[in-house]
Amino acid sequence: MKTYQANLLNSLTLIIVGLLGVFANNPDLLPDLKLVEKTPFIPVFFGVILLLSNKALKHKNKIIAHIVVLLTFMILVALIYRTMPNQVNDKDIDGAYRVLAMINTSFLAMITFIMSFISNRKKS
Repeated sequence: MKTYQANLLNSLTLIIVGLLGVFANNPDLLPDLKLVEKTPFIPVFFGVILLLSNKALKHKNKIIAHIVVLLTFMILVALIYRTMPNQVNDKDIDGAYRVLAMINTSFLAMITFIMSFISNRKKS
């Protein structure tokens, strides 16, 4: 899998699954987003940034690639150490599955980025 493909998969997962989580927990508040808690939108925000950077990543922009790796690592750590324990403590099984999906794609993206960096290092 290429880095931009892994990033696209991860960003779309963060956006779609993140929005599903927001609206699954607040179905009656859908028309009035002012009343919805803002914290669940953090993965969506990161997903949008990663999605917007995908074209530059596809064109092998090294600066954008390093920024994408940093953002992916940050969201991965946050999902593992902050979000998943909250879902488990709240006994929210559906929420835990959503977080697990985001963790899996973020982890896959990180592995793809690391493999790409190693491959590029060997070439030069």
